[in-house]
Amino acid sequence: MQELAQLIADITGLTPATAMQVFATLVVVFIIFAARFITLLIVRKNIDDIKRLYGWRRAINYLTSLLIILAIGRVWFPALQELGVFLGLASAGIAIAMRDPLMCIAGWVYIMIRRPYIVGDRIELGDTRGDVINIRIFQTYIMECGNWIDGDQSTGRIVLIPNSAIFMNSLGNYTHGFEYIWDELNVRISFESDWRRAKEILTEIANTHAAPLCEDAQRQIRQAASQHMIFFQKLTPIVYTSVKDWGVQLTVRYLTPPRQRRGSSQRLWEAVLESFGKEPNINFAYPTQRFYTHATEGKP
Repeated sequence: MQELAQLIADITGLTPATAMQVFATLVVVFIIFAARFITLLIVRKNIDDIKRLYGWRRAINYLTSLLIILAIGRVWFPALQELGVFLGLASAGIAIAMRDPLMCIAGWVYIMIRRPYIVGDRIELGDTRGDVINIRIFQTYIMECGNWIDGDQSTGRIVLIPNSAIFMNSLGNYTHGFEYIWDELNVRISFESDWRRAKEILTEIANTHAAPLCEDAQRQIRQAASQHMIFFQKLTPIVYTSVKDWGVQLTVRYLTPPRQRRGSSQRLWEAVLESFGKEPNINFAYPTQRFYTHATEGKP
């Protein structure tokens, strides 16, 4: 080892002591990366589940980084002591110059400890909405949904959000604690239609397609209530009645998993179209122009 260190010193012009530290650093880093490579091979061979494999890979990467920092610090610490005064004077300038990276690291620590979201959650952070697919030290990777796509479905884009955004934007989590969201289906029928019969049909459809989710939703609320002030008086679907400009609006309010919002809406609409098509006294409303003559149509 002394001969190799002397060879490095002769080639690079470094002092023998510094050359020895450089050589020790290279050896330590090589050993750590070799151990990481072998560990990853063993993990990939024995774990088939994608989520578990991702978790193991992240843990190994973090452990590798920590070991490298500790090992290099151990090798170079005596030399770093001589630089203590310089680093103390430069620390203020470094903090200002690296404000954004340091904020991202602080955001990452907060995310890891407080866990406002984890990989797999659907979140809305600032103006970005999507599924969290990766969390790194500086950035969170999100598979975007919504935007120009209706029904909260994926756009196919991966959006990188700085972890510092967690401190500067409001965060909405679609799946944390309570894995359902409320959605509404607005059905508008003409004033001449039998709105009572239409409301009965919509109630039957909603109970058929959405009511089975209520039992699981109630169980999740009981679990979430131990940590958050979450309660709903009514989880079963309900139909509200209101009058709009050109018809009677019946609004179906129901629970659905966030990622099934578009599919749930489609099933409800198809059932509505089939049922209303069989009813002679129910017609959908649409913008029309009507001339009204009070002398012949008004009240006596």
